[in-house]
Amino acid sequence: MKIAAIQMVSGIDLQANLATARRLIGEAAGEGARLVALPEYFCFMGRADTDKLAIAETPGAGPIQQMLAEAAAAHGVWVIGGTLPLVSPDPQRVLNSCCVYGPDGALAVRYDKIHLFRFEREAGGVRESYDEGRAIHAGDAAAAFVAEGSRVGLSVCYDLRFPELYRALMAPPCDLLSVPAAFTYTTGQAHWELLLRARAVENQCYVIAPAQGGRHENGRRTWGHSMIVDPWGEVLAVRPEGEGVVIAELDAARIADVRSQLPALTHRRL
Repeated sequence: MKIAAIQMVSGIDLQANLATARRLIGEAAGEGARLVALPEYFCFMGRADTDKLAIAETPGAGPIQQMLAEAAAAHGVWVIGGTLPLVSPDPQRVLNSCCVYGPDGALAVRYDKIHLFRFEREAGGVRESYDEGRAIHAGDAAAAFVAEGSRVGLSVCYDLRFPELYRALMAPPCDLLSVPAAFTYTTGQAHWELLLRARAVENQCYVIAPAQGGRHENGRRTWGHSMIVDPWGEVLAVRPEGEGVVIAELDAARIADVRSQLPALTHRRL
């Protein structure tokens, strides 16, 4: 099964972002991808964290969810919808939700991001400060789905630093782990590829990581480097910066070979 990671440099115009995402889904499908994954915040990168409250949708209704469903059905592909803001129990915060749509356009599963990013650093007179908890309500449950016989585990961005989530997703084992992200340039440069390859190696499965990659209208710079990694930790395809599509083949035989040669998943004791 061909899988595609879409890289974007999303801005503050919701409709423009949706149009770009729709076009890139079509491009990926045109290259033969059966599963297409969008990055975190693909639909909107506001000037302030709280801007996303104004476009928050209720589950099952709204232009963002409608576009994802229509694109999946139009191209007959699985769409992992990066993340979008959904209303939460707290009116001052939203859920950062990954909605997955099947080739029929129906919602297959939803995952609400569990781990919320916070980072503060000052270097060379430049201060970076992020705190997702100011505007996002954390989820509390892992989620997975099956696409064309392959089990796919869901995660989002900062989740990547918490291997216990991926272990929870490996019962039964996943064939593919999805990590839509908007890594900062600083943390991405240091840890992005390292963590993605580690998750692939320790879980002996493919990892698809669609990312935001470039300088955004709000001044933020994201690391990009959308990539697909195989079960041995080999990077099969990567796009450093700018919008575009990264495609590779998910090969079930490759997963089986790795797991038979080094049956680490069966050696777990904790």
